Amino acid sequence: MASDSMKQIPSISLRELKTNNSETIESLADACRYWGFFRLVELDLEKGVTDKLLAAMKVFFELPHEEKKQLSRTEKNSWGYFDKELTKNKQDWKEIFDLSVDQTGPHDQSQTPWPEKLPAFRDTMLQWHHLCETLSLTLLESIMQSLRLPETSLAQHFTHDNSSFLRLNHYPVCETPAAPEEDFPTEGHLGIYHHTDAGAVTVLLQDEVSGLQVRHNDTWTTIANENDSLIINVGDLVQVWSNDRYKAPLHRVLANRQQDRFSAAFFMNPGFSTHCVPQTNDRPLYRPVNWGEFRSARSAGDYANIGDEIQISDYRI
Repeated sequence: MASDSMKQIPSISLRELKTNNSETIESLADACRYWGFFRLVELDLEKGVTDKLLAAMKVFFELPHEEKKQLSRTEKNSWGYFDKELTKNKQDWKEIFDLSVDQTGPHDQSQTPWPEKLPAFRDTMLQWHHLCETLSLTLLESIMQSLRLPETSLAQHFTHDNSSFLRLNHYPVCETPAAPEEDFPTEGHLGIYHHTDAGAVTVLLQDEVSGLQVRHNDTWTTIANENDSLIINVGDLVQVWSNDRYKAPLHRVLANRQQDRFSAAFFMNPGFSTHCVPQTNDRPLYRPVNWGEFRSARSAGDYANIGDEIQISDYRI
């Protein structure tokens, strides 16, 4: 069943999470268990930082297409501009720019190709990347606490040589959007087709244009934009670590006939060598997931049509 109604996903205070407030931790557990999505509020961010980020994004995506193409990502360099992203082997109605803190290692020899015309762009994006990284570590510790597991048991996978990255999304006006009342449309376009996020935690900043939907109780629910908040969802790795207590939610983005839409998604991912296994004491539902292998397979599916895209369910015991 489909719906374009806007419902309120749970709201969680970052300020209260930082103080280990027990009621907030329980609310977090409920949000992760029943939604997989929640709105993070009371962020205590520096004034104007989100407006600055969105403004810099819009300036970048307004560059001529040929200039953006010169910054294109490739099969060997995963950072940069791309406008042919596939989800479920269908091309999304969007253009993106992926960036990360430059690092070289056995799995990642690539560097972010920054636009020379926009000298302040790099600093603005890396500042937000760092802020989201710090925030995500707090979220991960709180999620582990909500599962009654050691808060720092996973931190070592994220503090050094992690594979986290920031994705800038631009959803242009679309003349043939898919019908929002369709559960899984076969005609028209979606901004992003239905999927779960492969990593641990996603931190999303939206502009004022709605479009993000989460699949909840067999219904697509639109997540409204609210100022001074971020949208958080858990990914496939939290689903594995929690042994299915917290499931990665299916979500999508609608295409829009009237307005462009912009968002910035930070994907908190561990180091490529990380082996992810259930952390709970009950019988494991998953065999070990090597993050480097899983991420590479998912990325290949985003870049080109490789047939059936690998899913976390493929690791079920």
